[in-house]
Amino acid sequence: MAEHTPRRDQPRLRPAPLLFEPAEAASDPEHFFDLESIDDPRALLERATELTLAFRAAADRATEFQAVAAAQLADPRRFDRLTPADIAERAEWTEDYAKKMVEFGRNLMRGGEGPAHVGPA
Repeated sequence: MAEHTPRRDQPRLRPAPLLFEPAEAASDPEHFFDLESIDDPRALLERATELTLAFRAAADRATEFQAVAAAQLADPRRFDRLTPADIAERAEWTEDYAKKMVEFGRNLMRGGEGPAHVGPA
């Protein structure tokens, strides 16, 4: 898995709502959030851009939750704590990236920006 650099200094984007697609639409490989049915290129660009921003915001948010979970799992106060190598294996990261994510998660839990409602374990 490619290594990511957590972004801390960028403002949070307000993503467009992601509407869940019916199972029959999702099973069609040509169907993607109804984009294929938009004929107007301006409207297509607008909706595709909204989706791109929404997916980026969702990925950033999920990364923050991954970091908090990694920090919680590595907490030395836990009797069942995991090593960075164990966390890396579970998350399909490199060990160096797992160490960075643990530190990022600790920073988030200390009050940095991120999942505010998630506290230490």
